[in-house]
Amino acid sequence: MQQIKVQKIALVHDYLTQKGGAERVFELLCERFPTADIYTSLHDPEKTIDLHGRTVNTTFLQNIPGAHRNFRLFAPLYFPAFRALNLQEYDLILSSTTSFAKAVKKRSDAVHICFCHNITRFLWDTKTYLRGYKEFQNLYPLIEPIFQRLRELDLEYSKEPDYYLANSSIVAERIERYYGRPARTINYPINAEKFQFSAQKENFCLVSSRFISYKRIDIIIEAFNWLGWPLKIIGTGPEEARLKSMALDNIEFLGHVSDAERTHLMAKARLVIVAALEDYGLVPIEANASGTPVVAYGAGGVLDTQVPGMTGLFFQRQSPDALHETLMKAANHPWNYDRIRSHAMANFTKTAFFDRLNQFLAQTLEPSLMGKCSLPLASTQQG
Repeated sequence: MQQIKVQKIALVHDYLTQKGGAERVFELLCERFPTADIYTSLHDPEKTIDLHGRTVNTTFLQNIPGAHRNFRLFAPLYFPAFRALNLQEYDLILSSTTSFAKAVKKRSDAVHICFCHNITRFLWDTKTYLRGYKEFQNLYPLIEPIFQRLRELDLEYSKEPDYYLANSSIVAERIERYYGRPARTINYPINAEKFQFSAQKENFCLVSSRFISYKRIDIIIEAFNWLGWPLKIIGTGPEEARLKSMALDNIEFLGHVSDAERTHLMAKARLVIVAALEDYGLVPIEANASGTPVVAYGAGGVLDTQVPGMTGLFFQRQSPDALHETLMKAANHPWNYDRIRSHAMANFTKTAFFDRLNQFLAQTLEPSLMGKCSLPLASTQQG
């Protein structure tokens, strides 16, 4: 077992008020470092990941009425909140962020590694971001001057981490483009134990997605209307009525399904279809872990997770005709389901994630940290 010498570790996350992909990665860090201290701006234990009774240190925002429910409205206060945290006793700080946690101050001889899930999208792609929050769109003229100041602070505080880690190559490129900082890509894992392999496929294709505009489920429906193939769609969302109105009888909307039913459908589907441009995207990996090939729009995170011709096929334009053409190719492709599963299990489990993280820590931690008490870097159990 290799030993890295670190005395005190802090884990820092933007806010623990929901349970999304970023929070699940933070949950992995908490699992990997069970004695580290946890910091965040806001904590709502009933709505976020289970930290198994560990103490969560919060900022002054925790005591503001309504902050948990309306946490996005407090954007101007997050940078000051994180700057006010006293982390001077820590030798290693691991921040998990899409926005603010990278701003924490460290001791001069400490090391700060930032798991940057994305650049701060609401600041650098504001109009696109606000499309998902219609209640704020009319406030754009008032918001923009505030956001301009926040952009300046975002650039300033992007200098705080010593190292950046990104979940995909496209996010690493954005970190370098906007922040001028290099980033190492370490792909995030799925919970592989939840997915079952099957080489016996049934006569349907599958979509598993929220019903929001950027997911482009509309082009999937149009392509399957033309083909007439059976398509099952898991999910709900604001576009549900519009999407249902487009679909012919060969398309079945399943709504929300149990984890067990979703696992079964992933394993039995002929193909899983993804039409969105995702920063990373777990659905294609979940499909592969089930032995199921993917047909995906060939941009973004799938470029890291899919091997064309082995685990899936790409279409190059977000259009029904481009998808239609690729689906025809996929239907006649000689898929090796065992090989698809093996690729996912070799590259996107917790074991693979922790091994890559361990290698990074061993390569990058400062020699000055080597004289303190040990942090074991051993491979974890498969999962």
